[in-house]
Amino acid sequence: MTLQVVGWSHHKTPIVLRERLAFNAERACEALDRFVEAFPQVEVVLLSTCNRIEFYTASEARGGASAPEIVEFVAQFHGLDKKLLLAEHYQRRGLMAVRHLFAVTASLDSMVVGESQILSQVKQAYQLATGQQSTGPFTHAAFQAALRVARRVAGETALHQHRVSVPSVAVADFAKQVFERFDDKNILIVGAGEMADETFHYLRDEGARDVTVVNRSDRRAAELARRWQGRAVPWERLLGALAEADLVVSTTGAEEPILAAARFSEVAGARTRWPLVVLDLAVPRDFDPAIGLERGVYLYSIDDLESACQRNLLNRNKEMPEAIGIIAEEAELLMGQIHHMATGPLIRRLREGWEKPKEEELRRLWNKLPDLNDDARDEIRHAFDRLVNKLLHPPLESIRDESRHGIPSALLDALTRLFQLKD
Repeated sequence: MTLQVVGWSHHKTPIVLRERLAFNAERACEALDRFVEAFPQVEVVLLSTCNRIEFYTASEARGGASAPEIVEFVAQFHGLDKKLLLAEHYQRRGLMAVRHLFAVTASLDSMVVGESQILSQVKQAYQLATGQQSTGPFTHAAFQAALRVARRVAGETALHQHRVSVPSVAVADFAKQVFERFDDKNILIVGAGEMADETFHYLRDEGARDVTVVNRSDRRAAELARRWQGRAVPWERLLGALAEADLVVSTTGAEEPILAAARFSEVAGARTRWPLVVLDLAVPRDFDPAIGLERGVYLYSIDDLESACQRNLLNRNKEMPEAIGIIAEEAELLMGQIHHMATGPLIRRLREGWEKPKEEELRRLWNKLPDLNDDARDEIRHAFDRLVNKLLHPPLESIRDESRHGIPSALLDALTRLFQLKD
């Protein structure tokens, strides 16, 4: 069995490429369907967030998808250069893939260590893949364990105390460089998802009073505004709301920028308040980067948060060893479970293949020696059992050892031919 992750993340891949690799829910469903069609023997979960795009796969050795094949699949799906994706991708296999999944889910691998949003994103990705019937026993075991590990890390360490989110880092480390206070500022939140909700919460704690929400769904905008005592305006009034804003936090899931530089000129001409701070936390980005070149505009994307997030990591490093210890412990437990799942059927077929001739030989012996008493028969049967176990021990140990890293197809083929195993 081979368990692996192939992906691109904020550690190495710039936002200009990550936004081209991103999958919304509809595109993720399409990608999962096409992946299963291309690799019918492979279980797969696709995780796509602002900071990472990852394919988690599991398969029997002879029906797997290699990392280059997955990279080529993504390149063809998005119409991108395969060489570019190969240069930027990473791969983890076996135990390292499990540890990576656990670290991601527990927010140890996040840009903002300890942020809460990634747990729900992993859960949603797993549920989406399950709904598309692209998961199986190995991915079920891995992702259910990952969700359990995240809860353990949150409950047994202080990593998530005084929770820090991407919006809070963006506001505290960037907006506060321009504005000393927020209670007298006109603030616009574009989007109405979980990150928008976190942004609203943090801004209220910072004293913000005048907060407007705009979203393509008027209903969701109204719900968010009502929850935090703000106000909602229709999507058609976006430009007008931008013209009145001092601070904009944008978190939509749009596939294209919601505001091009040319359209911003309309906003700039109507503005009477300067400066304007725009925190574009969306991937793909909501605001054309050229807007940041306009006079009086401070535009920050999610990649601009990197240095601030590194400071956040330093403050939380003392909690990391305990969290890493939990991940290591749980990863070993899961690999033991997966090892049993992967080798069980093969070991069972080997034993069944040897049990039949053993029983045939015993029956032949009983017929030749009809005067044997029960004690003698039991002793002979035990001797046969010991002999079979000793003969099976070397191939079974080889299977167990190799399964820890994924049983190579050559070994499977050799065992199948040597012992004439049925599929």
